[in-house]
Amino acid sequence: MRYLVTTMLVAVAVIHLLPVAGVLGSARLAALYGIAFDDPNLSILMRHRAILFGLLGAFLLCAAFRPALQLAALVAGLVSVLSFLYLAWSVGGYNLQVGRVVTADVIALACLIVGSGAYAYQRLDG
Repeated sequence: MRYLVTTMLVAVAVIHLLPVAGVLGSARLAALYGIAFDDPNLSILMRHRAILFGLLGAFLLCAAFRPALQLAALVAGLVSVLSFLYLAWSVGGYNLQVGRVVTADVIALACLIVGSGAYAYQRLDG
C-alpha cells in the first residue's frame, strides 16, 4: 500500500507526458491526433497545449515522490482527465487517434481512483 499512490501518480504522469511530443510541430501533432494542423493558429494552440501537458505531467511525477503534493496532484489529474472525457463523450464523433487518447484517459482515471483511494486509506490509517 505504501507505494501505491506513487505508482499510480507515475502512471498518470507518463500518460500526461506523451502528448509533449506535439510541441515539435504540426507533423507530430498530426501523428498524435490524426488531423491536419495546417492552420498556424491551431498549431500554436495545440503546441501550447502540449507544453501545458508537460507541466502537468512533470507536476504529477514530482508529486509521486513528495507526499505533501500528492493530494493536489490527484485533484489536478482528476480535473484534467474528467474534463477531457466529458468533452469527448459529450461531443462524440472523434477519430481513431483521439479514441486512443480517450482510452489512455480512462486508464488514467482508473489509476487516479486507485491512487485517491490509497491516499485516503493512508490518511485514515495514520
